[in-house]
Amino acid sequence: MATGTDHRTWVDTWAAAPDTAGPVVNAQTVRQIVRTSVGGTEVRIRLSNLFGNAPITLGPAHIALHASGADTVPGSDHALLFNGKPTVTIAKGESVLSDPVKMEVKPLQELAVSLYAPADAQYHASTAHNAGLATAYITESGDATAAAHYPQGEVSGMRFFLTDVEVSGPAAKSTVVTFGDSITDGVGSTENANTRWPDYLAERLQGDAKLSSIGVSNAGIGGNHILHDNYGPSALSRFDRDALDKPGVRWIVLLEGINDIGGSGYAWDAKDKVSAQQLIDGMKTLIARAHAKHVKIYGATLTPYGGNGWPYHSVAGEKTREEVNDWIRHSGAFDGVADFDQAIRDPAAPKNMLPAYDSGDHLHPSTAGYKVMAQAIDLKWFGTP
Repeated sequence: MATGTDHRTWVDTWAAAPDTAGPVVNAQTVRQIVRTSVGGTEVRIRLSNLFGNAPITLGPAHIALHASGADTVPGSDHALLFNGKPTVTIAKGESVLSDPVKMEVKPLQELAVSLYAPADAQYHASTAHNAGLATAYITESGDATAAAHYPQGEVSGMRFFLTDVEVSGPAAKSTVVTFGDSITDGVGSTENANTRWPDYLAERLQGDAKLSSIGVSNAGIGGNHILHDNYGPSALSRFDRDALDKPGVRWIVLLEGINDIGGSGYAWDAKDKVSAQQLIDGMKTLIARAHAKHVKIYGATLTPYGGNGWPYHSVAGEKTREEVNDWIRHSGAFDGVADFDQAIRDPAAPKNMLPAYDSGDHLHPSTAGYKVMAQAIDLKWFGTP
């Protein structure tokens, strides 16, 4: 069970769902750059040992305003504590929250979170998010968590241990979780540019004074399936942790299922071939679980993937996608529908993305495609929090 909760109103201003056991970080500092979605007057972070092979001790940890590259704005650094201490030991499979720190955090502002992993003779695996689409800066050795000018070291495209940045304050009221696979994760967008569709959604919310108190929590995992564990835990198995348990969650936007369909093309056994009805039943389960927590859930149609290549794309798979999309659009099961398929498909070849919206692999949209997807979301869904 996660620890460190309190009774204030907290909102997820940034998230990266844990999806893999990552490389060992040993007597090294990792500095990770995140962009907020909503502002606040207090901030805290969540660290996860979900995929660790043993308890792990982490800290010190610091948070500061990001300047450029690996550097932070001098004078903006804040130490983060855990039950009043600079280090914390996280049990295998668990997560912890830091103590809150008073810090003025603006919406759409880049922060640097620096975390030291002390020397560990057992060389424990880290818990990571594989497709960070942002540079993490790693020292060769030593604690550089408080350094404004970061020492030269190594870089990685992964996220390490850090799964959430949360804020509290008058400007932060509620959270929308964008839940899905690599398309929600932003694969195909420009690295270090915050051009995933959830990033563009955050910008749209901040552009509306009535909705600027809403944070966006990105729960996308590359390769994720609804029904079966594969690249990370399945949607069904991670839905509570990565969506329903997020602080302040009131809405979920679900875009998931294309990997279940594409993965069926590679399946050796009939039991691993996924039908449209199985996907629909999986979505119905997620809807029921959201509604049981009084959370609204909006369905997004599965985007075109024609041209991605057989057997991930196939005639049978395309038929399944179209059946699922028809159900999403017309069943009334979701609280609303974002028609991402219609937003980015090529009218002359609707099984394919419009070339301008295609990152090049015919599966993941480009930055331009992600922007159009975010514009397909009806902001009226979110009302006045």
